Amino acid sequence: MSDSVSNTEDLSIQIEIFPSRILSPETAQKLMTELYKINGIIRVMVQGNRLPERVSSGPGTGEKVEHPLRKPIQIGDQVIELKISVGRIRVELSTAESKDNVREICENILPFSFEFREGHFFRRKPTVTDYAKLGPEVDPRLLGMVDPKSKTNQLAFIEKQEKT
Repeated sequence: MSDSVSNTEDLSIQIEIFPSRILSPETAQKLMTELYKINGIIRVMVQGNRLPERVSSGPGTGEKVEHPLRKPIQIGDQVIELKISVGRIRVELSTAESKDNVREICENILPFSFEFREGHFFRRKPTVTDYAKLGPEVDPRLLGMVDPKSKTNQLAFIEKQEKT
């Protein structure tokens, strides 16, 4: 990893937004769309329980599950199918001013209480799983974003489009 990347990681601010309720796809889309507009965001990770695609056991084994939280959402120009119920959002920021913007957006969009914590939530060095799934020359923004139980790599990487 280059010195410039490690220096920006040392200066970055990591926050966790932990809502007191599971977010609906509509609320998650509103929140992610507003976060997408903030300058200074390095990466965002959304966590939650997996939403099953098919019934894994019992009388309906193999049947497709029509879960109401499993909907596509649009962030920027990209449409992503939610495969989890959104329970927590982690954000890495490059500036302290962005932290206040994130808190303000959360207060405006989330109609219920939430915890807003600052700490270290993203990995800074590659793990064995990162190496196995992503290889030796991995983009530092992807560190810790790999699910070790996943058979495929299902990361949605959304780049901001420059406004002209």
